Amino acid sequence: MARRTGPTNLALKNLIIELKKQATKEKIALWKRIATDLSKPTRKRREVNLGKINKYTREGETAIVPGKVLSEGEFTKKITVAAYKFSEKAKEKISQAGKAISIKELMKDNPKGKKVRIIG
Repeated sequence: MARRTGPTNLALKNLIIELKKQATKEKIALWKRIATDLSKPTRKRREVNLGKINKYTREGETAIVPGKVLSEGEFTKKITVAAYKFSEKAKEKISQAGKAISIKELMKDNPKGKKVRIIG
């Protein structure tokens, strides 16, 4: 049986380390949960369509996806969507109504994790 080594992408490893540091510094479990989800293998990482994000969020909230956001479905709400990756069409659709940012940007803008909903 092969030993699990975790992600090999250096940028992803650094993001996971930063998330864990933020979790212990601010004592916020949200960042630790996101780090754990991003540590999973690529095939188990979440892929979420915009329709699902639109359905399960409210205006003014921030949705965080520890994986990739895909473009299927309608997107009409003015919310901020933070994710590890976005498809090109998903970014276009989000920019028409809301705002698409990286998880790193969300950590800087909202270190306490207020009004953040994990989707996926």
